[in-house]
Amino acid sequence: MNVEQFVMAYGVEQDRLRAILPEGFLSLRPVLRINAEVRDEKEGYVEFNTAVERAGIKGWINIAAWKNVPFEKAGKTTTFRLKFLELSFTEVGIEGGCPAEKDNAGCFFMGVKQALREPEVITGNKMFCDCTFAWHFGSCGAHGGSIGKTLPAIPQEHRVIYPKQDFTVENAAKIPCEQVLGSYLVRFIR
Repeated sequence: MNVEQFVMAYGVEQDRLRAILPEGFLSLRPVLRINAEVRDEKEGYVEFNTAVERAGIKGWINIAAWKNVPFEKAGKTTTFRLKFLELSFTEVGIEGGCPAEKDNAGCFFMGVKQALREPEVITGNKMFCDCTFAWHFGSCGAHGGSIGKTLPAIPQEHRVIYPKQDFTVENAAKIPCEQVLGSYLVRFIR
């Protein structure tokens, strides 16, 4: 299968992330990430996750995933649209290094049986993109746009203890975006 994987990350208040994580998971960085894929030019797929550690294993925890996501392409721009999320990537023509993470053991998927899916081996370089996104949950929902550079997600000390909330898309999507940290596209065969 030919895959175009679009990745964007945005910075949020880490204490708000801590308030929604399931028991046993620790937030590593104040970041939420959206991975969106175009598979074989016909199927859209989107995942929403955040960086965590559990029992010494560092990776990502999947908040949700959606199959058969509508997408459209117009020139160098690819847009994904769900009823509660719009996400758009525009290639800028700048190539960077391989996106592999050194401290990523995979992605935790919650459910009846919690599973850790190992990361895919991707050796191709990334193509940087400009990105905009908006979550639509009533009057609440994070939104933002890239500023043309990649920014780090630096861990934050505990400042505020928020009431515990359920680990849901809506609760995560309501955490305000402080800044889009970066976005890119990588093409590979799965």
